[in-house]
Parts: sequence; C-alpha cells; structure tokens
Amino acid sequence: MNSTVWIVDSYEEALAKNIVIVCLAFIINFINGMLVVTFFSNTMFSRDSRYILYIHLVINDMLMIFVSVTLYVLSYASPLVNVSWCCILMALGATTFMITPLNLAGMAIERFIAICKPLHHSQICTPQRTFIFICLLWVLGAMPSLVDIIILFSIQPISFFRSLILCYSFNLFPSKAHRDNTTASQVIYMSLVWIILIYTYCRVLFTARKAVSKGSANKAQSTILLHGVQLLLCMLSYITPFMYLTITPFFPHHRTKITFCIYLLTNIMPRLLSPLIYGVRDQKFVKQMKEYFTCRVIIVKIVPS
Repeated sequence: MNSTVWIVDSYEEALAKNIVIVCLAFIINFINGMLVVTFFSNTMFSRDSRYILYIHLVINDMLMIFVSVTLYVLSYASPLVNVSWCCILMALGATTFMITPLNLAGMAIERFIAICKPLHHSQICTPQRTFIFICLLWVLGAMPSLVDIIILFSIQPISFFRSLILCYSFNLFPSKAHRDNTTASQVIYMSLVWIILIYTYCRVLFTARKAVSKGSANKAQSTILLHGVQLLLCMLSYITPFMYLTITPFFPHHRTKITFCIYLLTNIMPRLLSPLIYGVRDQKFVKQMKEYFTCRVIIVKIVPS
C-alpha cells in the first residue's frame, strides 16, 4: 500500500473497550482460580490423570488470558515496548495458545481409554505419565517460539533487543514466508487434534451404544463433543483476517469495533468453556468447591448441666 490510514479510537471508546476486556479477564481468571484452589485442596484430584490434565488446561488458559490482555492494554497505554519484553510476551502467548488444542487432545484420549479400555486405564493413565505428557506439551508448544527467537538472534544485532517496537509478531517477523510457515505449523497442530477428537468421539459413541450402563459413556461422549466446540472456537483465530475483510466493507466506519468483537470471540470467549466442562458438570469438583468456598455458620447450643 502506498499510504497507511490509522484509525484511532476516541478516549471514551478506548476506555470502555479496555474496561470490558480487563473485567472479563478478571472474572474468567477468578473462576479459574477457584478451580485451581479446589484442585489443590483435595489430594484425590492430584491422583487422577483426568483432573490433572483439566487443571493444567485451566492454568494454561489463565496464562494466555493474562498475556493477551496485557498486550491489548499495552497497545493503548504504551504502544512502544522493549523488544526483549515483547519477545517474552509473544513467546508465552504463542506457547499457551498452541498448548490448548494439544491438551484437549490429551483429555480426549484419556476419556477414550477410560471408556473403551477401562481395565488398562489405571496402568496407562498414571499421574507420573500425565506429568510427562504435560512436559511434552510444553516442549511442542514452545518449539515454534524458540525457533523464532533463534532466528531473531541470528538476523538482528544485539542493539535491536534494546530498542522499542510495536509489540506484534508482524513487526518482529515482517516477512511473508515466516508468517506462512507459522500458520502452516499451527494448522498442522489443529488438524492433528481434530483427527484425534473425531476418532475418540466415534469410538466412545460406538462403545456407549453397546454398553449396558450408558451413563459414563454418554457423559464422556458429551465431554469430547464440548472439547470439539472449544477447539472450533479457538480455530476461529485462524480466519480472523477473512472475518475482518468480509465484515468491514459493510461497516467501514466501525473497523475498530469489529476488531474488538472478533478479539473477544476468538481469544476471550473460548476460555469461558474450560470452567464449564468439568468445573460445573463434574459432581466431585462441584461438591468439593461448595465445601471449600461455602461459608458455614456454627451454632453452639449450651445445655445446663
């Protein structure tokens, strides 16, 4: 483009957007924080691989929301950020974003083993193996960001990391080839997760039809289906440019509002599903949460001797 048009929000609009984003992030992380406290309040959950994977997903979502909202607020409050801090924030945000679908795939596999191979579940899904799997998730999720940082160190002088820059991946890596490679790796991750989810859902569905007691199988089927919905919402971030290009011609004077709504839909709202999948539907978790967070009134009755 020969010219660039900057559309700046008014003070009131910018303040309203930041208040909405920060409040939503606070509410979601507060609910997720209650789930984390509930998990660590009872050792029963730490011995079950299903709850370990779930609470890891919750903590990962909390980190991603924190980084995402921090970057959003910085884009208004202090657009120019030190490159070193920008690299850390971008790497952490990208890693947590990549871990979410992989964690969902792991949870679907755990439910598949619990329903379709119940006799081997206790031997396969042990807490030790679950922690090893979580470490593997972080390695896979951090690998693209580590490669990016290595590329930056190889092509940029040290003084570049002490400079100020608009904290966006486009500014760190302006080449189209890099963006295409990053998108391709993310699509491969998502495609693999979709294959796992579809396979496990079909197997659990067939098992539920044959089972005499269909309660747990049907519940596992619903859980995997919710994972698919959550993954679908997360994948909306890949079509964000197409959504923007499709909607803005109809509302050319509301581009910043459209960007804000798309950001809410693709980054914040999918994280609302995590507390609902287990935190509300799981009876053990709900019972423990009520016992831990419910205020109790103790009435002492004094009976004369």
